[in-house]
Amino acid sequence: MPDLNLLLALDVLLAEGSVAGAARRLQLSPSAMSRTLARLREVTADPLLVRAGRGLVPTPRAIELRAQVGALVDGANAVLRPADKLDLGTLQRRFTLRSSEGFVETFGPHLLGLVEAQAPGVILQFLTKPDKDSAPLREGEVDLETGVIDAQTAPEMRAMPLFDDRWVGAVRPDHSLAQGEITAGRFAACSHVMVVRRGLHSRDIDEAVRTAGLERRIATVVNGFSAALALARDTQLVATVPERHTEGLRRGMYCFALPVEIPAFTLSMLWHPRMDGDLAHRWLRACLRSVCSTKRG
Repeated sequence: MPDLNLLLALDVLLAEGSVAGAARRLQLSPSAMSRTLARLREVTADPLLVRAGRGLVPTPRAIELRAQVGALVDGANAVLRPADKLDLGTLQRRFTLRSSEGFVETFGPHLLGLVEAQAPGVILQFLTKPDKDSAPLREGEVDLETGVIDAQTAPEMRAMPLFDDRWVGAVRPDHSLAQGEITAGRFAACSHVMVVRRGLHSRDIDEAVRTAGLERRIATVVNGFSAALALARDTQLVATVPERHTEGLRRGMYCFALPVEIPAFTLSMLWHPRMDGDLAHRWLRACLRSVCSTKRG
């Protein structure tokens, strides 16, 4: 394999036309620079620089190489130089975001509007998050996802909090819970739709109800917030869902704070560390933070 360091030496030699001048620029001794020139002559099978009076002049082969070598060195410098500028107006990129049901309906319109205003060439692809497997982030299938950090989250993933959330009840406007004080007894006595998903379940809610000495009456079980709210909207079932996360899915429904003690939780965005320095990815993360920090209602 050729020594790519020779490209830089050749570029400087051809620019200086002098072994001593090239040595000064590369901070080498004249003898070390002479040895490098000897290696270049061997590799290219050409003298490259020949004596003409008291100086050196390039051979036809060296003149031919000058433009090529300069472009290669400039390209290498650009590759190795830290990225310091992002032109959003000309950015052409597709980002894939993965989130649980309700997130896109709640935050997607504002995020799309912000992205379109700043970077019209960017396309966002939204995927539903069926579980907490970090493989899609690790393998590059997903650029960014949202979720609650817990023991199932891959330890190498980067994370940043987006907002705090809490569980709330949601019923149709003419439900009995839409009138009067909602006690733990009234809440537990109703028929409930339970959400069960890999890595996200209603067990915390049931434990909180049991702590109050009661038991929820589960009428049906679904695997997502959309299905739970759709059933609650058209039946007398009670759905218990994250408040901010599902705001876009709960329009027109009567919502209430749970009458039992249950901890709040934090929703974060997660990404693979290889995307830390990517300027476009940083911009997208800033957009998502901005959107999620905006109060609604």
